[in-house]
Amino acid sequence: MTTHSAKQAVKTSLYASKAPLEWAVTSNGTLYTAQIPIDDKGEVVAGGIEAQTRQTLDNLKHTLESAGVGMDAVLQVLIYVTDRDYLKTVNQVYAEYFAAPYPNRAALVIAGLAREEMLVELVVYAAVP
Repeated sequence: MTTHSAKQAVKTSLYASKAPLEWAVTSNGTLYTAQIPIDDKGEVVAGGIEAQTRQTLDNLKHTLESAGVGMDAVLQVLIYVTDRDYLKTVNQVYAEYFAAPYPNRAALVIAGLAREEMLVELVVYAAVP
């Protein structure tokens, strides 16, 4: 019989969402998170795709640190953008946050995200102790 460790929320100082969600949970040595370009007031940051990508990655970095790991713990990233042309900028900013060996990743161009003004969202899986 397999035993499963219970799902645990990661305590962060990110804006407390009114939606029924945690910014990150861990279970069986894996952290699961989805990150969006919001500031500490819960507002989507202005400044286009570069500013939004940077905020999203800063939020990810904070979340990982809150779980006791760094960006090198990231195993896989799913990148969602609302315009194919944004991927070049996302890649440039992304490269500032990650080093080789890079996480496995996929990039998807989609019609829209939960908030109309959002241009990017990241779904991330990371290893945790």
